[in-house]
Amino acid sequence: MTDPSDLAARVRDGDLRLHELEAHADHETAAAARRELLEAETDADLSTVGDYAFDAETADPNIENMVGGAQVPMGVVGPVPVNTSESRPAGDRTAEQSGHDGAADGEYYLPLATSEGALVASVNRGCSAIRASGGATARVLKSAMTRAPVFSVPGVAEAGDVAAWVRENTDTLAEAAEATTSHGELRDVTPYVVGDSVFLRFAYDTKDAMGMNMATIATEAACEVVEAETPASLVALSGNLCTDKKPAAINAIEGRGRTVAADVLVPHEQVEDRLKTTAAAIAEANTRKNLVGSLKAGSLGANAQAANVVAAAFLALGQDIAQVVEGSNAITTVEEREEGLYASVTLASLEVGTVGGGTKLPTQAEALDVVGVRGGGDPPGANADALAEIIAVGALAGELSLLGALASSNLASAHEELGR
Repeated sequence: MTDPSDLAARVRDGDLRLHELEAHADHETAAAARRELLEAETDADLSTVGDYAFDAETADPNIENMVGGAQVPMGVVGPVPVNTSESRPAGDRTAEQSGHDGAADGEYYLPLATSEGALVASVNRGCSAIRASGGATARVLKSAMTRAPVFSVPGVAEAGDVAAWVRENTDTLAEAAEATTSHGELRDVTPYVVGDSVFLRFAYDTKDAMGMNMATIATEAACEVVEAETPASLVALSGNLCTDKKPAAINAIEGRGRTVAADVLVPHEQVEDRLKTTAAAIAEANTRKNLVGSLKAGSLGANAQAANVVAAAFLALGQDIAQVVEGSNAITTVEEREEGLYASVTLASLEVGTVGGGTKLPTQAEALDVVGVRGGGDPPGANADALAEIIAVGALAGELSLLGALASSNLASAHEELGR
C-alpha cells in the first residue's frame, strides 16, 4: 500500500501534482496525502476534516483534490402534512376542487443542515403552526431547466433571420437535443436579440434530475444545427440569459427549475397559540417588511428568510448549493381573513433533483430517504416535484415563524434564549 507521506513528499518535490494522486494510490490514501501536505505547509490540524464516514471513491464524481469532508450539523423539522386530505385549503375550496394533485402527499420530515443557531427551531415552530392548522397545500406550477447560448451574427438583419428560423424549427432543434438524453425533453426555445448577438433560451423537462448537465449537453447538440442552418456563430454555450447561479429578473418572471408555491390558512387561535401574535400584526409586518422594504431595496424577491431554508435543505439533500441564489427568489404573501391568517410563498426558480449530482453521496442519500424521495419517481419527475413542494412548505414555515417573531417583538429574545 502506498504511504501517504511518500505521496506528499513527491508533491513537495514537484514530482506529482495534487490532482494526480488518485492515479498512484487509492482515493483514501490520496486524500490522506493531501491532508498531510496541507498540515505541513499551513500548521493546520485536519484530523476532523479527515474523519468522514463515506468512501472517498464514492465522492470522486463530486469533488477534485479531495482532502476530507466538510461536516455541517444536520437537524430535522416536522412532521408537517403536505397535500393530505386534512390539509386546509385556501378559502372554501375543497382539496378536490384545487386543481391537479400535488406530487407530495403525506406527513414529511425535512432535514436541514446549517451552522445558524435557532434556524431549525424557528422553522419547526412554523411547521407546528401548519400542522395544527391541518397542513399546507403545495403545487409545482412549472418545470423547466434552461440553458441559453449566445451567438454572433453580422448584423440586426441576420439576427432577425436567425430568430425567425428558430421559431419555425423548434422540432428540428428538439430532435437534435433529445438525441443526447434518454430522459430530457425540450419544451421551448425563445430567441432574444441584442444588436449582433442572438441568445436562445432553451427550456427542458429534466424529470427527476436537476438537469443542468443534461441541458448543457443537449443544447450543445442543438447549437450545431443552428450554426449549420443559419448565419449564427456560437460564442458561448452559456450566455448568462439562462440564468444560472446569479440574481436575475428573468428567473423571477419566467422561472427556472421548478416554480413552486405553498399556502396555508392558520386559524386565529393557532396564530395566537403557536406564533404568539395576531393575524393582523403578521400581515402588517409582511406588508411593511417583505413587500415595501424589499421594493425600496430593489430586491428581486420579497420574503423574510426563504434562503435560510433553501440553503439548509440543499446542503442536507445533495442539491447544488450555489443555486440558492435562484432558489431564494421568492415572494411571500400574507392576508388576514375572517377564518384566520392566510399565508403563501412562491419560489420562482427552485432547482432540485433526486437523482444525480450530490444526491448520490451517502449522507445526502440518507437524508433523501428521510423525506422519502430518493431516486427516480413514478411517473418520472414525481420525486423531484414532491421534493420541491416539501421544501416550499418548509420555506413557508420559516416565513410564518420569523414574521411571527418580528410581529411579537421576540426575535432577539429567541436568539438570546437559545444561546445564539
